[in-house]
Parts: sequence; C-alpha cells; structure tokens
Amino acid sequence: MQTYLSELIEFVSMHAFSAYSAIFIAALFEAIPIFGSIIPGSTVILAMSALVPSGNLKLAPVLAAAFLGAVIGDGLAYLVGYNSKTKVLHAWPMSKYPNLVAESTTFFHRFGTPAVFFARFVPPVRAFVPIVAGALSMPPIKFFPTMTVAVALWAPAMVLPGVLAGSAVEQWGMRVKHYGWPLVGGIIVIGALAWAIIHWRKMKPAAPEATIK
Repeated sequence: MQTYLSELIEFVSMHAFSAYSAIFIAALFEAIPIFGSIIPGSTVILAMSALVPSGNLKLAPVLAAAFLGAVIGDGLAYLVGYNSKTKVLHAWPMSKYPNLVAESTTFFHRFGTPAVFFARFVPPVRAFVPIVAGALSMPPIKFFPTMTVAVALWAPAMVLPGVLAGSAVEQWGMRVKHYGWPLVGGIIVIGALAWAIIHWRKMKPAAPEATIK
C-alpha cells in the first residue's frame, strides 16, 4: 500500500492535470444514478485534496474540478429524467434499486425544491434525486439554480477538510513524501468503510409498500 500511494503522490506531482481530471470524474460519477451509489467519489476528492498544502495540487483547480463534475453530472441526470419522465424510474438499471428510487422519490415529495439542495449532502440519494426531480417534472428554472448553489457549497465541504488535514501535518514539519501515503491512505480507508456501511444499509431490499407504484 505504501508503495502504491507513494507512486500516486509522485504521479500527482508530475501530472497535476490528471489529478484534476480524476477529481472531475469522481464528482461526475457520484452525481450519476447507480454510479453515485457504488463509487465513493467524495472519498477520492477528499483524499486528493490533502495534497494541496504540499503544492502538488492547487486549491482553485481542485474546487473547480469538483464543482464542474458535480454540476454536469447532476444536470445530465436531471435532463434524462425530464425527457423520459417516470418511465425511467422503472427502467433498467433504476429498476434494480427500488429502495433507493422510492427513498429519493419520498425525499423529493417531502421537501420539494429544497430536496435538490439537501440531497447533495445526503449520500447515496444525491445520485438519485436529480433524475427523480426531472422525472417528476420539476421545472428547469427551479432545478438548475438550486442545484448550482448546492454544489457550490458541497465542493468546498468536500475539499477543505482534506486541505486542513494536509495543512495540519505540514505544520508539524512533515513533508508530503512522509505524510502523504498514511494521510491519503487513511482518508481512503475511512471513507471507503463509511461508504460501504451507508451503501449496505441503502441497498437492502425494499419493502413492497416502499416501492413506486
């Protein structure tokens, strides 16, 4: 593990654009139904952000990559739902996850427009609420501003904790080659465990009354 993460840190220092692209893709995939519920994109973003204080990555591009990936992902999911209406919620692969579809639909009915905002901070329903909002004909003029504001707050919420963690160890006088692999590895392990627990709880079979009729 140490060898792999050391190689990752070295790669990032030499190919920052690839790291920014990885953050963009992680945010994009996390906003796409199914992908967002099985890929811990937030963990990747958080871990990569820890390399900002060392100078290997810059804060502004990291924030921009996370923001753009999430906005594009949410926007595409919404447009698919808006154009397909409720039939997309019963089609494959959504039909394989009735519990998450039902929960996201209930979440949307309960909160209305603010559901789009709140869902951005609630994994894994954040990957389903945009497409549900579109399928239930939420007007674009309401969806896109609400989603953009949510993502604008979500991106720093994902990035800054990693930056602060990296800054803390830098203040202790440690160099990235010494702290990089345990810090990044620790974030990945903890994030993956948290994601696995949430994923397992959300993916349990839904009760018949919880599914969309």
